[in-house]
Amino acid sequence: QVQLVESGGGLVQPGGSLRLSCAASGFTFSISTMSWYRQAPGKERELVATITTGSRTNYGESVKGRFTLSRDNAKNTVYLQMNSLKPEDTAVYYCNSRGIYWGKGTLVTVSS
Repeated sequence: QVQLVESGGGLVQPGGSLRLSCAASGFTFSISTMSWYRQAPGKERELVATITTGSRTNYGESVKGRFTLSRDNAKNTVYLQMNSLKPEDTAVYYCNSRGIYWGKGTLVTVSS
């Protein structure tokens, strides 16, 4: 059974940082492209970042230079380091595998 479990969300002030984690199980993680998406209230879900099996990364325009996606194949986990957070980064962040499997999401709120 495929499971993606996100953690690390919370409330942070503008300019602050958070690190999200996504722990995966039930599939061969090391050969799977992993992604983070986010959905803000009243908006469509958007791609935040993707990391390939070779650890090549791609970022949405709104987070380039601020977010960093990495993976640890030994731990079946991906990490999204988010720096210089802005109020517009407030959203539920979802982990995705292969464009098919989804986690339940973790809420990030950026507010003073």
